Amino acid sequence: MKVTFIGTGTSQGVPVIGCDCNICTSPDKRDNRLRTSVFIEVDGVNLVIDTGPDFRYQMLRSKIHKLDAVVYTHSHKDHIAGLDDIRAYNYFQQKAMDVYATEETQEALRREYRYIFENAHYPGVPQINLHTISEKQNFKIGGVEIIPIKVRHYEMDVLGFRIKDFTYITDAKHISPKEMEKISGSKTLVLNALRQQHHVSHYTLAEAIEIATEVSAEKTYFTHISHQLGLHEEVEAMLPSGIYLAYDGLKLEL
Repeated sequence: MKVTFIGTGTSQGVPVIGCDCNICTSPDKRDNRLRTSVFIEVDGVNLVIDTGPDFRYQMLRSKIHKLDAVVYTHSHKDHIAGLDDIRAYNYFQQKAMDVYATEETQEALRREYRYIFENAHYPGVPQINLHTISEKQNFKIGGVEIIPIKVRHYEMDVLGFRIKDFTYITDAKHISPKEMEKISGSKTLVLNALRQQHHVSHYTLAEAIEIATEVSAEKTYFTHISHQLGLHEEVEAMLPSGIYLAYDGLKLEL
């Protein structure tokens, strides 16, 4: 199983437009973050979790020529805005793209991409096969079992996902004890850590460390990072053993 972080930034990305803080102007490439997304290769299946506004460039930058499925965590724009660019995979793979989402996220997709669903036979319109998922039932993509994990993002339900011993959670502020049980035993955990100050819908760095300590995975990587967190090198030096900041282009072999 291989995991590539194709984006590790928050909704505005890093650098932020118009900002000249020391993070946004940092020469360290790890401080440049596209919107959060991850590419997973497992048992012959290639999938991405979320297609944000940077999806096209992320696929080009990572030279991803084969994509079997898209899995969505939730309907916020920084996680769904790149769906139109699956058209290239439709063309080269000569088939519709399998898209997995909750009913709520599907409503947003139908609203934002009305032309996909109302003009399905128009030349060039993205071709997708929608599959409904929920936090109550595991599902499979090409034989690969995926466990949904429901987390709270302010007043919104968001899904994280566990594949084998790898768990990926973004846009979380609370995880119930029941859902924490699904994470238990993960060897690799990915979790959001937006910034150091309190935020209404995202874990702070301290809160993310607390969750990571409770899960006690062999390795934990923080993602969905804003320029308010601090310089990558300085923040990572402060982290407990086994906990790291993810960065764009980081590859894991599990």
